[in-house]
Amino acid sequence: MEWKTLKSEYLFKDLWFTVRKDTCERPDGKLITPYYVYEFPEWVTAVALTKTGKFIMERQYRHAAGITMMEIPGGCVDASDQNLETAIARELKEETGYVFDKFEYLGRISANPSTNNNWMHMFLATGGEKMGEQEMDENEEIEVQLLSQQEVLQLLRERRIPQSMHATALFYALEKLGVISY
Repeated sequence: MEWKTLKSEYLFKDLWFTVRKDTCERPDGKLITPYYVYEFPEWVTAVALTKTGKFIMERQYRHAAGITMMEIPGGCVDASDQNLETAIARELKEETGYVFDKFEYLGRISANPSTNNNWMHMFLATGGEKMGEQEMDENEEIEVQLLSQQEVLQLLRERRIPQSMHATALFYALEKLGVISY
């Protein structure tokens, strides 16, 4: 079922967003043109728990949706990161000031595999301890909140975590922790 890419043309390139126009051929010989692909860097995110079992959540404004929302920590994998675990440890420290004893990989998901080429890699980070202040990027304004397991479950029940990949990571982490099953 895989398509063969015959030609690619970059239409737009910027810091973390690239648009590509492909000409593809399906196995039955049919040409698909244009097919637009959005290229992003790999992303990492973590359901992060403190040593006392509190969930580290972030409240911040998201301009594209025009809302202030709750989400979990994460961000882009940088070229300087040795691996995905290094990337999420860096993001957690920068955004929250916490460092963690243990990281468990929960898998990868895609925001939209029909148009986006990257993956979101999910982790469960445990044993978090505040070791410093936030070191946010220039355009970041993040309010860290420590929530109980019941408060996080209530946010999910009330559909108050609109970032779908973050909600998915929370469900996978809650399953890993034995809180939910399906």
